[in-house]
This record gives sequence, C-alpha cells and structure tokens, in this order.
Amino acid sequence: MLRGNSAASRDIAFHLHPYTHLKKHESEGPLVITEGKGIYVYDENGKEYIEGLAGLWCTSLGFGEERLAQAAARQMQKLPFYHIFNHKTHDVAAELAERLIGLMPVKMSKVFFNNSGSEANDSAVKMVWYYNNARGRHRKKKIISRLKGYHGVTVAAASLTGLANNHRDFDLPIANIRHADCPHHYRFAKPGESEEAFATRLAESLEAQILREDPETVAAFIAEPVMGAGGVIVPPRTYFEKIQQVLRKYDVLLIADEVICGFGRTGAMFGTETFGLKPDIMTMAKALSSAYLPISATVISDELYQAFVAQSEKIGVFAHGFTYSAHPVCCAVALETLRIYEERDILSHIRQVAPRFLDGLRRFADHPLVGEVRGVGLLAGVELVKDKASKAPFDPKAGVGTLFAARAQEHGLILRAMVDTVALCPPLIITADETDEMLRRFGKALDETAAALNRAGLASVA
Repeated sequence: MLRGNSAASRDIAFHLHPYTHLKKHESEGPLVITEGKGIYVYDENGKEYIEGLAGLWCTSLGFGEERLAQAAARQMQKLPFYHIFNHKTHDVAAELAERLIGLMPVKMSKVFFNNSGSEANDSAVKMVWYYNNARGRHRKKKIISRLKGYHGVTVAAASLTGLANNHRDFDLPIANIRHADCPHHYRFAKPGESEEAFATRLAESLEAQILREDPETVAAFIAEPVMGAGGVIVPPRTYFEKIQQVLRKYDVLLIADEVICGFGRTGAMFGTETFGLKPDIMTMAKALSSAYLPISATVISDELYQAFVAQSEKIGVFAHGFTYSAHPVCCAVALETLRIYEERDILSHIRQVAPRFLDGLRRFADHPLVGEVRGVGLLAGVELVKDKASKAPFDPKAGVGTLFAARAQEHGLILRAMVDTVALCPPLIITADETDEMLRRFGKALDETAAALNRAGLASVA
C-alpha cells in the first residue's frame, strides 16, 4: 500500500471507488488528476493527457470553460439553493424546463429534474408504473431492456442494465425487468446475415418475447440510441424502425435513454433524431451541464402527464422527487451550457470534425488486433480480437483491453476499455489537429499492445 500524505495515499486510506478492482487499487493507487483545460487534463506531476472519453462520456465543452464557472458563481450568490416541492419553483428551473421542451425532437409535455442518469432512468421506471396504475392496467408493469444496455447503477436502473457485473452479488435484477437481444451485428448476426435481416430477426424475437410474457404485462422498452458502456454498439440499419412497430402493436411505451447520446454526441441534438425514435419518455444527463454540475432530466409526453394529473388528484399528491431536483446552481450551469451549444453552433462543429475522427479510426481496421471499428458522430468503439477471420475474442483473463488502455495512458491518452472494446468519446470541442494527435497516440498504444501480446505468446500479430 502507498504510504505518506500524498493525495494518492490519502485516497487509498479513505476512498471507496466505483468500477475499480479494489484489491489492485490498494497496491497500485490512483492516477491523481489536478487540472484540466480544453480537451486536456493534467496529473499531480504536470503530465498532460487527452481526455479521450470526455471524463465519463460527459464533459462535452471540455475543461476550464469560464462561462460555466461564472454562471455557477452568479447563481450561488443570488440563490444557492431552493427546492421545487409543494408548489414552489425558481426562475432558472422554469427557464431550463421551457428550453428543454423546445429542444425535444418529438412532442413532449413536461420535464422532471433529477441529479444523475441513473436517477433519470429510475424516475422513468416509477413513472411507467404510476402511469399504468392510473390507467387501471395494474398488471402492465414489465420493462424490457437489452443485453449489454447500460442505464445506471441505482436499484432499478442497474436492473435495467444488461451487464452481468452490475447484477452479480447485488441481488439484481429486481422483479418485472426483462432483457432482450443485443443488437450487435458484428457479434450476433448469423453468417451472411445483412444488417436489415438481423434487425428483422431481432424485432421478431422481441415480439415473441412480449407474447411469452403476455402483452398485458409488458409496459415499456428502454434503449440507448447507441449503446455506450456495453461497447459503443451502433444499431443495425432498420433496427429501431422495426422494433417500434412491435412496440406500437402491443401498446408498449418507448423510453429513449439519451444520457450519453444527448446534446450533439451523434451529430444531431439527440440520438433519437439520428435513429428515428419516437419515444414516450426521454432521459438525459451528462452533457446537459457539460458535467460541470450534476443534473439530469426525465421528459414525458402529454399522455403520461395527463394520467399523472388525474392520479395525483385521486391520491392527493405526486409523491416523487429529490431534495436537489432542479437545484438552482445546476440549472444555471445547464442553461449556460445550452446557450453555448447554440451560440457556437456545436452541431456544425461536430459534423465537421466527426468524419476526420471516424475515418481516422477506420484506418486501424486492417490492424491485426482490430476486429471492428464502429461509431457515429464523436462516439466510437474499437474492438480488439485474437483472430480477425473468426472474430475470436481474447480470454477475458488476459486483460487485453486493460493493457491497451494502460499503454494509451502512458502516451497521454485516457480511454475506457470495456472488456476488449476500447471506447472513444472526446469533448465535443475537439479540433481537427487535436483529433489527429489523439489518433496518433491511439496508434502508438495499439502497436505497443500488439508487440506485448507477441512477447507474451498471447497472439501472433504483426
């Protein structure tokens, strides 16, 4: 264990980390980041890193955006806290809700503010149940998510998440949560099966699943437009078109989880636009405030809202909310973030830089370690494989993705390895030159990983 009074030693002594190998952390300690500017962060020794995952898919405007700091300071001095319970509100909450409704790609009615993506999805689950109780459909409560989908870590959101480690030994998932097929064509299509045929098969599988469960018990389907933490999985062509036909047939609500995809990441303001979704509920967080302060939103259609009104009249209250729902300082930062997106025409910038980003990554497709490069906008995943021809993966115990991420970090590039898929999700402000430098560091890490695997006898790659 590290000793002394450094930030790293104090961290090990007192800090419990999320998504961390705790035993290894005791001996290896953390990377201590102390400063950030633009797309770069700096450790306690002054070493520079490109933040290739925008923190956790979230710091859209990069680090050190003075306007956001100033917006927080002004609001802190004016009204540092107030709640919105019991017929109260404040001006910044009202303005942010109005602004968000105006940005929605489909007609929506009301915004409910939470503090994280997990909470936004937890709220969506409760709202689906409340809605069906209001309509007298007391059996219609099951929510279908997807294998490899990621929706958070609170009890309901972690249950929706389709990743085994989020369930193991946490006694999850809870009742009424089901998981459908993962829409990853590269991994799960049959030999010779086109994307369209694969999408048809998945839609038919979903319909069969709903029929097995009994349509009178299936309430909602939740999906990320692009699956993030499950491996940056871009849906196959026609997938959402065919899935939504099934949902409409059986009166199943659609929840679009825009926590990663929202606010420009896919090249449109929302992934819902990119992939033609028509959701009843949308959840969002992360880039809503460029992650400078915690805030999220659950946005609902008027049909749901009217049912809530009737039910709260019957019960006497809509008894859901958080102390920090619509925290005024968080709302002020979110409003300033949205203003910056508009003033700087962030969507045009993304559309200009994204081809350079994606084409640059696709140049690695011929590398012997690379099985697939996939992505949209400024969001991509590179899957590392043991054998390109058969798509055979490495033994997970070999930790190839982790090895790659460590080599990248050594070269000043912070990435995220999800098993052996390496995710890239840079701040939306990244320039063409910065994109080239990120790709250069990525390439060095890839070559060094291949060389290390050769030396270890884990792969025979040139």
